[in-house]
Amino acid sequence: MPPARPTRKKKLGNYPHAMVVFSITLALLVIGLFGLLLLHAHKLSEVVKENIEMQVYLERDLPEAQLLRLQQTFSSKPFIAYRDNRPQVRFLSKEEGAKQFVEQTGEDFQQFLGDNPLRDAYILKINPEYSDTEHLHQVEQELKAETGVFEVQYVQSLITSINENVRKLSLILLGFAAVLTFVVVVLINNTIKLALFSQRFLIRSMQLVGATSFFIQRPFLRRATWQGFVSGVLASLLLLALLQYAYLEVDELRLLRDERLLIVLLLILVALGSFIGFISSYRAVRKYLGMSLDELY
Repeated sequence: MPPARPTRKKKLGNYPHAMVVFSITLALLVIGLFGLLLLHAHKLSEVVKENIEMQVYLERDLPEAQLLRLQQTFSSKPFIAYRDNRPQVRFLSKEEGAKQFVEQTGEDFQQFLGDNPLRDAYILKINPEYSDTEHLHQVEQELKAETGVFEVQYVQSLITSINENVRKLSLILLGFAAVLTFVVVVLINNTIKLALFSQRFLIRSMQLVGATSFFIQRPFLRRATWQGFVSGVLASLLLLALLQYAYLEVDELRLLRDERLLIVLLLILVALGSFIGFISSYRAVRKYLGMSLDELY
């Protein structure tokens, strides 16, 4: 008979790593996907708010010097939005306004009126920080107080509706995020507890030969933290791959991309995986260390 092959001894903290990493990666990926939804919803609300405009209609026949002064005054206001370090203040002459009206409606009102009743105007884009109803009302009053301003207009009902819908959507998404995070944490915790269940007798054996609690816990904690870290990295890579695929399929989504917040989300996934792995392993090992021999069966 051939000699029996020696059995390989189990090392302390040895359990199915691939299963644990796979399970944690999927759980973190779910959180990441929902995080992407939150980021894109936040960016969409910012894009909508960045396109809020006010039309400042001017008194008739203002001299060039006063028009320039008004433009400089508007550009220096803190409620003006900036793009590429340039204030978003645009002059719209009454001739240009008439031309746009004809292009949009196909009717030339100057032919039967014999005159252009429109006024010169400045189109101001408002800083998103001033997009709520109260701030917009203050901005309107401040603009009306400027010499040479005839009237200030903006679509108040639309802006109020946008603000209310964005606020409701944010609360709903944050509620879902909290519930989802709780479910995922419980899932990861149970995965690690099940993995450590097969090690409970090994833990007790180490106790019986006089090993300290710290000595027993250390390999489990180190391995679980590393597994959480690897899972976070894998989930981040999968998330980036899915995001790139989405951008290829829907090119307009790139407008909602925020590199800074995306990096923060990926770092949170890695940190969350490591932290949950450490805490779950610590709780599970402490539980088995405190069990009696009868309870282990």
